[in-house]
Amino acid sequence: MKKRVVIVTGAANGIGKAAAAAFAKRGDRVVLADIDEKAGKAAEDSINQEGGQALFIKTDVSKPEEIASCAETAAEKFGAIDILINNAGISAFKPMTELSAEDWNHILSVNLSSVFFFSREAAKYMKENQSGGYIVNMASTRAHMSEPDSEAYAASKGGIAALTHALAASLQQDFITVNAISPGWIETGDYSSLREKDHEQHFSRRVGSPEDIARACLYLTEPGNNFVNGAELVIDGGMTRKMIYEGE
Repeated sequence: MKKRVVIVTGAANGIGKAAAAAFAKRGDRVVLADIDEKAGKAAEDSINQEGGQALFIKTDVSKPEEIASCAETAAEKFGAIDILINNAGISAFKPMTELSAEDWNHILSVNLSSVFFFSREAAKYMKENQSGGYIVNMASTRAHMSEPDSEAYAASKGGIAALTHALAASLQQDFITVNAISPGWIETGDYSSLREKDHEQHFSRRVGSPEDIARACLYLTEPGNNFVNGAELVIDGGMTRKMIYEGE
């Protein structure tokens, strides 16, 4: 398989880190875009020490000019951009009466606006590829279900789900496929600390891991899988399909 150039945002930790490692293991050249310089450099070193090819670029995805600079640097360094994984995201769960305008705007900027601006910049380079390109956006099951005090996060993830099919429509002429993944409960901390009842909430009888989402990223960007387009892939162990009745 051709070595492709992949940009992963929010690649310093969690799902993004697992996705970057998975692409590197497949033989792709990976750009890790993140605001966390220490963790980003550590992730870069880990991939390179294992024989992969990774480059960390410190990027604040809330700033369109840094997004454009990251895409330009990636293309200059590796000669192309083939895949973009829009994974960066933040949350601030607090009562809506305490959520400031600054909080709201920052969450929407990092989570949602960055998806548009990074897709726009990456598409400029993907259009130059004979085979087009692949964009995967990280939405969430919270685009469709909520708990209290999650308005900004839910709005951003719902926006990503809608933006995904809009981008797919706009980029179809350039053979760029755009899909979304909506993860459910993905434990990015201490997996061993989870309780049995946490796992039992899922048809799969376990809480998810970042690697579950990384494998989906590989699937959605596999050459030949371009008939999966404008889709939202829910990966949640069946949790959003499980009916739970509270007994006495």
